[in-house]
Amino acid sequence: MSDFPAVVVGAGAAGLAASWHLRRNGRRFVVLDAGARPGDVWRSRYDSLRLFTPARFCELPGLPMHVPPGAHPGKDEMADYLARYAERFDLPVRPGSVVRTHRVDQGRHRLSGDGFAIETDRLIVATGACRTPATPAFAAALAPAVRHLHSGDYRRPSDLPAGRVLVVGAGPAGADIALELSATHEVWLAGESTGHIPVSLVRSAVVRRTVYDRRMPAGRLGRLVRARLARRGGPLIWQTEALLRRVGVRRVPRVAGVRDGLPQLVDGRVLAVAAVVWCTGFRPGYGWMDARALGPHGWPEHFRGVSATLPGLGYVGLPQQNTLGSGFLGAMSNDAASVVARLGR
Repeated sequence: MSDFPAVVVGAGAAGLAASWHLRRNGRRFVVLDAGARPGDVWRSRYDSLRLFTPARFCELPGLPMHVPPGAHPGKDEMADYLARYAERFDLPVRPGSVVRTHRVDQGRHRLSGDGFAIETDRLIVATGACRTPATPAFAAALAPAVRHLHSGDYRRPSDLPAGRVLVVGAGPAGADIALELSATHEVWLAGESTGHIPVSLVRSAVVRRTVYDRRMPAGRLGRLVRARLARRGGPLIWQTEALLRRVGVRRVPRVAGVRDGLPQLVDGRVLAVAAVVWCTGFRPGYGWMDARALGPHGWPEHFRGVSATLPGLGYVGLPQQNTLGSGFLGAMSNDAASVVARLGR
């Protein structure tokens, strides 16, 4: 059983930001990450993914990105930046360390995985808010001839057979994938419109200060705001409904089920497709944690990133954990600094 004053789980942007602040405060710590190197979560995403956040708002403290400040990094550029960041600051990342269990005993956090066990007084969980792909239960009823996969497993159009494709979920990922597929396939995009925010607003430092940096209200009002935001998919940034129509993507209502092995829309239509891509989001992936840390829906019980139920436990990277922008890259450093300071020495 190894012993560290602090442990960070996750070597993505959130975990590396927390590590930088721990190092700055003179803490001894270790970072446990399931990937072979920092940034592997980004490398595993679909090839055409480009961040709508400009590089200047993606940077972690102390190291600029190797792209112009106003440019929008691709997923591999982001992954390489995170690997470079860990190397630049000699952060103690242990790759290939999958934490299987976590329990708290007499105020101490005990973590175990394949071939390791670690004990600590201060634990920061930075694994990403939602990591478990969510697909509707009726997806299993699709005919064997219909190739279907979640957006988390989609990489490129060649992953799919020739023929018609149904993309389920009209948020940013669904629109991204539908647009890419439209060059090689006949595409239907199912789901309610999530609205559109011009990319010029996302690039604006003024908008960042006045909207993204706005502190989340506490108490019941804060819970209501979070619930409202969670019920609706993110707005489109790069794409618009007009652009999707222009490239031939056919918009249809949401999918309600499966009939005769094919997807059925809420209006009763059945679509004869060769493949389905489920852009239906992710569920919380905290099943490895001490159950006392979590609420009834599997989400951490916390106040601005510090556990409300267990001592010495913090989180970085949760949506709206501190501000409206929490969970986005631009908020990682401030949220990490707050959590590290509040967990104390």
